[in-house]
Amino acid sequence: MKVAILVGSLRKHSYNKTLAEFIQKRYADKLDSEILDLNLPLFNEDLESDLPTDVAAFKEKVRAADAVLFVTPEYNHSISGVLKNGIDWASRITPDLTEKPGFIVGASMGGLGTVRAQMHLRQILDTMGMRILPANEVFISSAHTKFDETGALVDEGTVAFIDSVVQNFVTFYERNK
Repeated sequence: MKVAILVGSLRKHSYNKTLAEFIQKRYADKLDSEILDLNLPLFNEDLESDLPTDVAAFKEKVRAADAVLFVTPEYNHSISGVLKNGIDWASRITPDLTEKPGFIVGASMGGLGTVRAQMHLRQILDTMGMRILPANEVFISSAHTKFDETGALVDEGTVAFIDSVVQNFVTFYERNK
């Protein structure tokens, strides 16, 4: 299964980027994944008739993917502008996200993980007709205690839970393709 990974943080040492890289490496035998660059120009309808090269490449990669993994931080109780901008570009001209299966994960240093951001993200994706894996929420709270100084995810309970969610997603995808 070819998976486009959208990470809603541009920060070099983001826990969410580290989480995306963990998923990409650990499940390489199940998911042929690529972390897409979300450092895109702000969405602007005036650019739709002549898409910037980086936007056109991004849209093509989303369109070619079988599924999408959203890795979201939580900013002001919602998703980041970076992630929303990528979703806006992917939803315009051609419906690159419509009917596509996906799942959501997120990490935060706070006690609630990314609960509120993920609720907003599900609402956004629902309007596009995405098929999001239900009942498998990955809210990694206190992320600074779950990763070691090299960025490795070392919390065994979290790793085991993500193992089960990825397997559930593979099953979900197979049943719904």
